[in-house]
Amino acid sequence: MNLMDIVMAFLGSYCPAILFNIERKNLIWAGLCGALGWVVYSSLYKYTNNTVLSVMLASITISLYGELMARQLKTPATVFYIPSIFPLVPGISAYDTVLFISQNKLDEAMYKAVDTIATAGAIAFGIMLVSTIFHYINKKQNSN
Repeated sequence: MNLMDIVMAFLGSYCPAILFNIERKNLIWAGLCGALGWVVYSSLYKYTNNTVLSVMLASITISLYGELMARQLKTPATVFYIPSIFPLVPGISAYDTVLFISQNKLDEAMYKAVDTIATAGAIAFGIMLVSTIFHYINKKQNSN
């Protein structure tokens, strides 16, 4: 992991945040969320060599950051974690799947398709897990 990767992950989150018309005061925080997620992903991948596990833990980190910043800045959590997952999205893996299908390399295409679906599922699971926990905590606090 080098500084250029972190900067690119920041920009890969910051620019979609601009496209989603997020308030100017939240743009930097959305970019930092993406950079943090990339640092977690690349650090874990370096040690585990497991894409799905690394992406899941990175998306959990992104969601935690998003939920905490949402409470701090009084804005929806999706403002932070939707643009921040862009660097983690398995676009190359999906491209490779289609490429292998077009080349009639069906065994390799199946492997890449499973990897793509598992990675996308890990992103969704990480966000859903943290969101559900925070929803449960808020419900408990509001009932007291």
